[in-house]
Amino acid sequence: MSGRAQLMWDEAVTGYDFGSGHPMDPVRLALTMRLVEAFELDRGPLEVVAAKPAGDSTLRLVHREDYIAAVRRASADPAAADLSYGLGTADDPAFPRMHEASALIAGQSVGAAEAVWRGDAAHAVNFAGGLHHAMPGGAAGFCIYNDASLAIARLLELGAERVAYVDVDVHHGDGVQAAFWEDPRVLTISLHEHPRTLFPQTGWPEETGGAGAEGTAVNVALPAGTGDEGWLRAFHAVVPELLGAFRPQVIVTQHGADTHFEDPLAHLAVSLDAQRAVAEACHDLAHEHADGRWVALGGGGYAVVDVVPRSWTHLVAIAAGRPIEPTSMVPEAWRHEVFRRTRQLAPHRMTDGRTPQWRDFFDEGYDPADRLDQAVLATRRAVFPAHGLLP
Repeated sequence: MSGRAQLMWDEAVTGYDFGSGHPMDPVRLALTMRLVEAFELDRGPLEVVAAKPAGDSTLRLVHREDYIAAVRRASADPAAADLSYGLGTADDPAFPRMHEASALIAGQSVGAAEAVWRGDAAHAVNFAGGLHHAMPGGAAGFCIYNDASLAIARLLELGAERVAYVDVDVHHGDGVQAAFWEDPRVLTISLHEHPRTLFPQTGWPEETGGAGAEGTAVNVALPAGTGDEGWLRAFHAVVPELLGAFRPQVIVTQHGADTHFEDPLAHLAVSLDAQRAVAEACHDLAHEHADGRWVALGGGGYAVVDVVPRSWTHLVAIAAGRPIEPTSMVPEAWRHEVFRRTRQLAPHRMTDGRTPQWRDFFDEGYDPADRLDQAVLATRRAVFPAHGLLP
C-alpha cells in the first residue's frame, strides 16, 4: 500500500449551495481548503485529487432510480421540485445544477474509497462529503446524495467483506444506517446527541440492525450538554472494542464539526481539541484494525468560520502525516481571506485552549447515576453480546 494520502478536492463542490441564509454555507468548504493551503499541507506527501462526478450507475448502488430522476428534474427547474422526495423543503431547497454538485461530492467520496481499497493511498479525505442523512429515495437534513453510503457500497462492490463506519457528527447517521440495516458486512457506529433533543429523532441504542445483521448498527445517544470528557469517554468505551471484534478491512469515518460548543444547531459542548483527538484516534484505529485503510469525510458544522475550517484542517493534517500542533498560530493570510469573504474575524490559533482528558470506562468503572454512563451502558448492553463481547 502507498504511504501517501489523498485529499479529494474540486473547487466546484462549493456549488452545493442551498442559498443565502441556509446554514450549509459552502464558504465553509472554500475556507477549509484555503487553510489547508495556508499550512502548505497540499504539498509533499498529500496529493490533491479531483475525482469525476458519480454517474447514475454508481448513484444507484444506494439511491432509487426514480429519486435520481427527481433530483435531475429539480436541478433543471427548481420551482418544480417534488416535495414527496424531500426536495424543495426548507432543509433541502432545490437549486440550479443541484444534481451536478451533489454527484460531484459523491464522486469525491467514491474516489477516496477506490484509492484506499486499491492501495493508491493509505488515507483519503473528502471534507466536502459526509452527507449522511440522504435516504435511498429522498433528501433529508441538507443532504441530497449520501456519499458516505455510496463510498461504502463501492468498497463492497470492489470486494471488501467488512467495512466499519464511524460517525461522530452531532446528528445520527441515519441514512448510512438505513442503507446497510440488513447487511452484516457493514458495521455502522454513530455517536450523536440524544434523539429526544435533536433531528432526526433516531439513533436509539435499541436500533441494532435488521434480520441477519443483528448488532451491526450501533448507536450512542449522548445527553445534551455533553462536553469533551463525556464525548471522549463514550467514544473510547464503545468504538475500539467493537472494531477489534469486527475486524474491518477499511474504516470510513464521518467528522461533522457540529458537536462543537459554538455550533448554532445542536446542544453538545465539545471543543476543537477534542475533535482533533477523535480524528487522531480514528487514524490510529485504522492502522490497528484495517491495515491503515482510512476514508475520512466531513459532515455537518455550521460555525463556518470559527470551527469548521480548523477542525477539518486538523483532520487533513493527521491523514497527511503532518499533524498541526494545536498551539500553532493560524496563518495571517488566511485570516485576511476570512475577513475579505465573510467580514468576520477569524480565530488566531488552531486550538480552543483545551487539553481533553477523560476517565476510562474500564479502569475507573461507571457511575449508574450518571446520564453519560447510562448512555454508554445502554449501547454496550444492546450490541456487545452480538459480537461476543461482555457489556
